[in-house]
Amino acid sequence: MTEQTDQAPTVQELQESIDELSAYRERLYNDVIGLGKKLRLSQKKIDATINEHPELTRIDEVLGQLKQQRDFQVKNQ
Repeated sequence: MTEQTDQAPTVQELQESIDELSAYRERLYNDVIGLGKKLRLSQKKIDATINEHPELTRIDEVLGQLKQQRDFQVKNQ
C-alpha cells in the first residue's frame, strides 16, 4: 500500500500532470477526428461529436482545475 501525505502537489508535479493530460487529450481529439473522417462524417457532425464527447469534456474540466491550482500555488509562493 502506498503512503499518502497531506502535502499539496508541487507546481512541478502539477505542470507534469497538465502536460501529460494535455498530450492524452490531443491524442484522443485526433482519434475522434480521424474516425469521423474515416466514417466520412460532415465537419459539422465531427465538431458536434467533439463538443459532446464525455471524456474530452471531463479532461477539459480537470485541466482547468489543475491549471487553476498551479496558478494559485505560483501566485502564493
